[in-house]
Amino acid sequence: MGLYIGTVKRYNKTKGYITLELEDKIEVGDTIAIENRAGSYKISELMEDGKNIKKTEIGQTVTIGRIKTNIKNGYKIYRLVSKELSKKAKESYQNENRKVALNAIVTIKKKKPISLEITSCSNLELYKDLQVTCNLDYIPEKAKTHPLDRETVINQISKTGTSPFYFKNIKVNMDNDVFIPKLSILNELRRNSLSNVGSIAQSRIVRHIPKILLETISKGENKTLSNMRDFVNTKIDKRTKPKISVLLNILDENLDYSKLEHIDDIYIPLKYFTSKKYENCLKTISKKIDTYIYMPTIVKGNYKNLFLANAEDAVNKYNIQGFVISNICTVRLLNNLFENLNKYFKIISNYTFNVFNSHTVLELKKLGVSKFTISPELDKKTIENLCNYNYLQKELIVYGKTPLLHMNYCVLRRI
Repeated sequence: MGLYIGTVKRYNKTKGYITLELEDKIEVGDTIAIENRAGSYKISELMEDGKNIKKTEIGQTVTIGRIKTNIKNGYKIYRLVSKELSKKAKESYQNENRKVALNAIVTIKKKKPISLEITSCSNLELYKDLQVTCNLDYIPEKAKTHPLDRETVINQISKTGTSPFYFKNIKVNMDNDVFIPKLSILNELRRNSLSNVGSIAQSRIVRHIPKILLETISKGENKTLSNMRDFVNTKIDKRTKPKISVLLNILDENLDYSKLEHIDDIYIPLKYFTSKKYENCLKTISKKIDTYIYMPTIVKGNYKNLFLANAEDAVNKYNIQGFVISNICTVRLLNNLFENLNKYFKIISNYTFNVFNSHTVLELKKLGVSKFTISPELDKKTIENLCNYNYLQKELIVYGKTPLLHMNYCVLRRI
């Protein structure tokens, strides 16, 4: 609902004035929601003792103006959008803020090509001991009336624009009576130099072998770095018969699940393990097929309490092999509930984890996940690349309706 800011003390229905004591700051331009009222409201008027104000403090009694709806004393008010925070957030991503500091020495001498020498004053690994010198095939002329001045040179070299660099220090070595007909010559010198700096930084980028992979190799059958590529990029044997997992989104107590055939794993949503009328179905299924509790995508307080109250009973009553988790917080929930979780249960990460590369797979392995579901948003090439890494088992959704959106409240109740 947003951040709680206070409770309605008085409401003037005629004017639409809401009076409350503030639990948090608000200002004109913020967006609020009111308990038991649909939609949101933008604050266009704030008052204290009848006088208009723009900002507030915690503990202040204020009146929010001209919000006409059915409001009662005691209704809670929440701030959905902060004008100030929204402005700061927008400023943070509109422009490039992180830039690498450089030193520059510009040399402009008669009878010599102009040059720019760049060194780094950054501690970043990519720019340590950096030294780049760029020359332009242009010989400065002798000035007849208006010689080039140092301030003009510094101003042109400083214009790094949207590049990821800026010049912290600029030194100019220049004869007093030199002349350049076009300032674009200095711009070209700067652009070429910064392009060379970027190329050198890119050439220093080295992909390191993940530590977890090295540990896996060292524990293996004397695998060496020379044959590591074969270990990582082990192609799938197409002759291997694929295993089949089935998610039962809807469980019907009138169906005979003993007739299920050719299924290796079956996933059943958490809610069915909390209802007695599905006990026979669950016992039949879990005796015949490896059964997993399918956790919801959004774990709110009610689902958390539901799980804590029923999980232990479910694993004792039925032959539960593990859990399908749909968000990372469920890992902590399971670890708090079961000692030696990974010793007794398998953890499968759902497609909602959006696994796009091997780095994510490695992080899931650290969390104790034994199998992950490939994101249905991936293209064929990315899926093939993921399948060539044998860090974890993987599965792919091949049939069924994939949800387009998950929401943490019921839309029908808002209509």
